[in-house]
Amino acid sequence: MPERPVHEYIKELSEALVQLSEMVLQNFREALDAVTHNDLQTARRIRVVDDEIDQAEVKLEEQCLEFLALHQPVARDLRTMVTIIKINDDLERIGDLAVHIIERMPELGQEVMETYEFEKMGNLAAGMVRKSIEAFIQRDRPLADKVCLMDEDVDAMHRVVFKKVAEVMKSCSATDTEQLLAILSVSRYIERMADHATRIAREVIYLVTGEIVRHNEDSFEKLIQSLQD
Repeated sequence: MPERPVHEYIKELSEALVQLSEMVLQNFREALDAVTHNDLQTARRIRVVDDEIDQAEVKLEEQCLEFLALHQPVARDLRTMVTIIKINDDLERIGDLAVHIIERMPELGQEVMETYEFEKMGNLAAGMVRKSIEAFIQRDRPLADKVCLMDEDVDAMHRVVFKKVAEVMKSCSATDTEQLLAILSVSRYIERMADHATRIAREVIYLVTGEIVRHNEDSFEKLIQSLQD
């Protein structure tokens, strides 16, 4: 049988990456719902799915490394494979955040989740991940740039949570302190999700342009400024 074209392998690996992203986003969304409604059954399922995510991440990495060894791609194909491997790692780390969130379930509940607008914050971060994956599939540099801009919106929401918690902490009991620390943790987990989405978007920029922007903050800030003007 003739060997399959390289682009077919890359398409297959890209599709596996998209499937992984969907698993990760679904688990993250269910983690927020589980904490909000104190749903222990869903919390247990989230841990099971996280194990599946870990297995899928390892399998995809192994497939990518096998592809690199057998085909020794160059130029754009090589950049694509490097990008897939890095995005794969970011998605696995986002998956871990869902587990961290449900670990905070005992200290939280519906009133707290709604007061600090974690659903809104989580939806924004999840939207960033979804758009960053879309940017990868479409090789869409402008969309990747937009994802990077959205990170500031999540950071702003995280700062609001921090200020609220700081105010309440001035006059609270030891029991309240545990809950407030849990609130800060969940906010931080969502903020970290947005950071990973930004990392993915910057890897897309590397894929499309060959430019590494994650260590070039000055030029990236200029890019953001130009998009806002």
